[in-house]
Amino acid sequence: MLDVGDAELAYVESGTGSPVVWLHGSGPGATGMSNFGANLPAFEDYRNIVVDLPGWGRSPRPVTDEPLIFHAADRVLRAMTALGIERAHLVGNSYGGGVAMRIAMTHPDRVDRLVLMAPGGVLPPDAPPWPIGLERLFGYMAAAKPSREDMARFVRLMVYDETLATDALIDERYESSLRAHPELPIPPNFGDLTPDLAHIVAPTLLVWGREDQTVPLTWAPKILQGIPDAELRVLPNCRHWVQYERAPEFNHIVREFLRGGATAAATKE
Repeated sequence: MLDVGDAELAYVESGTGSPVVWLHGSGPGATGMSNFGANLPAFEDYRNIVVDLPGWGRSPRPVTDEPLIFHAADRVLRAMTALGIERAHLVGNSYGGGVAMRIAMTHPDRVDRLVLMAPGGVLPPDAPPWPIGLERLFGYMAAAKPSREDMARFVRLMVYDETLATDALIDERYESSLRAHPELPIPPNFGDLTPDLAHIVAPTLLVWGREDQTVPLTWAPKILQGIPDAELRVLPNCRHWVQYERAPEFNHIVREFLRGGATAAATKE
């Protein structure tokens, strides 16, 4: 646990090298390690900081009227400072992608490179209605006593290959959701990052599952066009949990990008 002034953040640290901060999504039962634990062995040559964002995992639920993305971004910045990290790569999934973007907008000097998997915080003008993945997420959050089957229905929608929605994964997420079930308005006030996309100066890689039913690929162009130095990779036969469902490809793409390969190649062209 890390003291960040008015809150505590749980985190896991592994590896040595340039720092990478990993920021998870807002789904029920989400934690830093449930989102990224399987990816870390491919990044042992980096100093990995895997955070439980406020109100998820082992990090206590905050009392705040701030938009959740804004609140979490400030606490992650404080955590970086407490850990002696002046500057880091940020890897964010969904809600965590929104948190990463907010940090890059407000403190560009603290961010090297930005990897965003179907990030939150930028909505199309016609939302709601919500994609089915967000409907199930909000429905689970609103339930007084969500069931394991509710969790199973949610997890199956996160992956294209439903055999990856194993009983062990469903049980882990369900038990975690009961330990830290955020009491939030539905839909939560995540905050709107749209007006400040142009303030992101870090080289940015967007990674999207083509069949994502939670933050659909049709939402990507607004972010791709709004961030000055952004590129997009789309993985077919893949839904919202890109880093889990297509882990080998994800690890390879991200490692190449963090080393500067993708941006260097684009510059030569």
